[in-house]
Amino acid sequence: MTTSQSAASLQPDLPRRLVIFLATCVGLIAANGYYVQPLLAELGREFALSPQKAGQIVMVTQLGTAFGMLTIVPLGDVRELKSLVTILLTLAAAALLAMATASSSISLFLASFGVGMSNSIVHLIVPFAAYLAPESSRGRVVGTVLSGLLIGVLLARTASGLTAGTLGWRGVYWAAATIMLILVMSIHRWLPRRPAIVHLEYFALLRSVFDLVRRHIALREAAITGALLFAAFSALWTTLAFLLESPPFAYGPQVTGLFGLVGACGAAGAPIYGRMTDRIGPRQAVIYALVITLIGFGIMAVFSKSLVGLIAGILVMDLGVQSGHVANQTRIYGIDPLARGRLNTAYMVAYFAGGATGSALGAFFWQHFGWIGVCGFAISVVALGLAILCRGSKSWF
Repeated sequence: MTTSQSAASLQPDLPRRLVIFLATCVGLIAANGYYVQPLLAELGREFALSPQKAGQIVMVTQLGTAFGMLTIVPLGDVRELKSLVTILLTLAAAALLAMATASSSISLFLASFGVGMSNSIVHLIVPFAAYLAPESSRGRVVGTVLSGLLIGVLLARTASGLTAGTLGWRGVYWAAATIMLILVMSIHRWLPRRPAIVHLEYFALLRSVFDLVRRHIALREAAITGALLFAAFSALWTTLAFLLESPPFAYGPQVTGLFGLVGACGAAGAPIYGRMTDRIGPRQAVIYALVITLIGFGIMAVFSKSLVGLIAGILVMDLGVQSGHVANQTRIYGIDPLARGRLNTAYMVAYFAGGATGSALGAFFWQHFGWIGVCGFAISVVALGLAILCRGSKSWF
C-alpha cells in the first residue's frame, strides 16, 4: 500500500450532512442540462425545427459539457476549489439567462452550448467528495453523491415539464438561473475549502490528462463503456418526448416530464449499487450494470405501445446506466489519488462525447426508423460495451 493510500484509509468518515449537501449541489447543477428534453417538441414548433434538428439541441449541450470537462475540470487539481466553483456557478446563471431570452435557433444553440459547459462544474464536486472520503467508504460516498446528480438529472425532466405547463419553456430557464444564484451563496457558506493538490501549468495539466489515458488500461476501459452506456441513455431520453406525443399516447411536456420520476426511482438504487461495488469490485459491477441496461431496452422495444411496459423498461434501464456510472467512477478514482480531477476529466469527456453521439443518432433513428430503430441502436452499443468487458481489456486496448 502506498503512503497516500495509507493516509486515505485513516481518514475519518464524512459527516452525512456534508455528503447530502454535496449530493444536492450536484443534482441542482446537473439538472440544467436536462430541462430541455421534455421541451424538444415545443422548441421544434417555436423555432421551426425538425425532430432530428431539435434533438441536436441535446447534442450541443452535451458537447458543451465535454468541452468544459476538457478545458475547465482539470483546473480542479490546481486551483482552490471553493472559489473556482463559485465563479463558474455565476457563469452558469448567465448561460441559463441566455437560454431564457433566446430569440433565434442560433442563439438557442449557442446558449445550450454554454449551459452544457457550465454543467462540468458537477465534475469538480464529485472528485472532491472522493477526495474527502476514506477508501473504505469511497464507493458509498461516491454512490450517494452521484445519486444526487442522477436524481437531479431525472427530476429535471419532471420539473421542466410541469413548469413549462404553467410558465412556458422560458420560465423553466428563468427559474434555473435563480436557483444557480442561490446556490452560489450556499456554496460560499457551506463548501469546505480545498487547496490545490498539484502544481502544473495549464497546458502541462492538459497533457497530463492524455498521459493518464495512455498509461491506464482501467481508465480507457471505463471511458469507453461509460460512453456507450450514456450514448444509449441519451438516445432514449432525446426521443422519448416525440414518442409520447405520437399515437397511441398523444401526451404533452407535462406527462413526458413525469417520466423523470420513473427514472429517479432507478437512480435511487445507485448508493446501494455503490456498496455492492465496494464488495465485488467495480469492473464486475459494470458488467452486471450493462446486462441490466440491455434488459431495460429489451422491455421497451417489445412493449413500445404499452405505458406500463415503457415505465418498467425505463426503470430497469436507468438503474443499469446509473449503476454502471457509479461503478466506473469508483474504479477510476482508485487509480491515482493525486489525479482524480484529471482522471474524471478523461472519463467524462468520453462519457459526454458518447452522450452527444447518442442524442444525434437517437434523433436520426427516430426520424427514419421510429422507436424500434432507437431501441435497436441502444441495444447494439450496450452489447458492444459488454463484449469489451467480457473479452478482456488487453485484447481490445
